[in-house]
Amino acid sequence: MSIPDSVAALERDLRAIFGDRMQSFVLYAASRPAGTPKATLAVVSSLTTGDLRDCAARVVTWQEAGLATPLILEAHEFGRSLDAFPYEFGAILADYQVIAGSDPFSGLQVDASDLRRACEIQARSHLMHLREAFIETRGRSDALADLIGRSSLPLTALLENVARLGMQAHDPALDRVVALRGHAPTSNQARELFPPYLAAVQQLTQHIDRWRS
Repeated sequence: MSIPDSVAALERDLRAIFGDRMQSFVLYAASRPAGTPKATLAVVSSLTTGDLRDCAARVVTWQEAGLATPLILEAHEFGRSLDAFPYEFGAILADYQVIAGSDPFSGLQVDASDLRRACEIQARSHLMHLREAFIETRGRSDALADLIGRSSLPLTALLENVARLGMQAHDPALDRVVALRGHAPTSNQARELFPPYLAAVQQLTQHIDRWRS
């Protein structure tokens, strides 16, 4: 795979900042749609406040070149973070290209139990948010419609992670909320949709809690 000029320029900038402390530089999620900021990660032996200042001085140039702000980790951090951020780092492991240095991820993998735990946390958080936010609507249908619309994108992310566990999560109410894509339903639709939506999220949370690979 060819290296985009913007990524090569970023590698040179980071090399100027970190010198021989930069052990690896990778491009990840390279298969994302065109126009999406390119995501990169640098693994360094040490990271100081001064290094962050130097990066901050260049970040506008990087962003204008179509790059996301690079993720910078000290060498020991990535492997020890897999259990805390299994989905985020698992996505990197699934789609990355080494641009410079050694492969920092050789031999690393995400444990299925960490994926299940992270998914349960995400599901329980979604469920609790729906309950709390419903109370805060004060019974107003327009506010409920806004709540459902805003919750559709987080729900989509949750269901994507459920699928990565190998679980099935098909439910008509969940499908209807996902189809909103961030847009609010009508007030009448919201009143009809919320009870089965809430029940489906509760059932999904219980299913994830009991799931074993």
